[in-house]
Amino acid sequence: MLDVSDAVRAEIGEAEADRLLAGENTPGEYDCTSCRARGNPRHERTSTVLFVGEETAVLAFAHAACIPSQVVTVSEDQLQGAVRTLAAGEPGAEPATGPGQETPSATAPPAGANPQPNARQAVLGVTCGQVLLDDTLHPAIVVEPTGPIARPGSDGPGDEFLPLLIEHGFLPVDDVARQPAPVAGWSVLLAMGQLHAILQPPTSPGTQPVAWWQAHQPLAVTDGWRTAAAKSHTVLVYAAPAGSIGQQPREDLLREALEKAAAGGLLVAGTMPLAGT
Repeated sequence: MLDVSDAVRAEIGEAEADRLLAGENTPGEYDCTSCRARGNPRHERTSTVLFVGEETAVLAFAHAACIPSQVVTVSEDQLQGAVRTLAAGEPGAEPATGPGQETPSATAPPAGANPQPNARQAVLGVTCGQVLLDDTLHPAIVVEPTGPIARPGSDGPGDEFLPLLIEHGFLPVDDVARQPAPVAGWSVLLAMGQLHAILQPPTSPGTQPVAWWQAHQPLAVTDGWRTAAAKSHTVLVYAAPAGSIGQQPREDLLREALEKAAAGGLLVAGTMPLAGT
């Protein structure tokens, strides 16, 4: 009951793929790399998921109902961290992205823009939580810079964070109770049950998506957030200028902050598919 996609087969080779399908190298049980619940390839359809870094590759398993068999490209540092976690037998890092908790973020290029030598770099703070829409909880990410964002090549004092995102497909939010429209080409990378990056469209045809925001270390998310993401296969991504949302200790307070930002015209959003797991 094991699924090995053509992409995974091409990476691991025909002989290894055949051994997997024959059950020679298949685990009796596994932790699903998406929802983290236990799985058994002998009793339920299971996907092979190959995580590939610059020098290392790790084969993992997931419920076929969660994600299809595929190859997921991640940074070598992220993959080595996952290997150390697996070798230690630990389920993952302590949750750092629970409701209302702002996590440290990577330094990223100005929102929606490609890095340029003279572009001002921005530190993006990320908060994970769940948003209730039509009696259904949806996984959400809120992105808020620590300061104003300038356009690449500009030294002006103005904040162009929201205009840049709007130019790249995000839409203003006037009602948090409505699900944001999809934003083309963007996606959220959740690998091995942890948040790795928000990906923006490729810089040129035929190339891979690039990270707009990338965690310094893979970030653990709550079980509820991960379950909701595995169910919907989408994530709601909200963005607001510096100082609009802040750190909120509870999801109800995060919702109030989002509604306040939307009422003031300071919130944009988009619905993104999960890339990888």
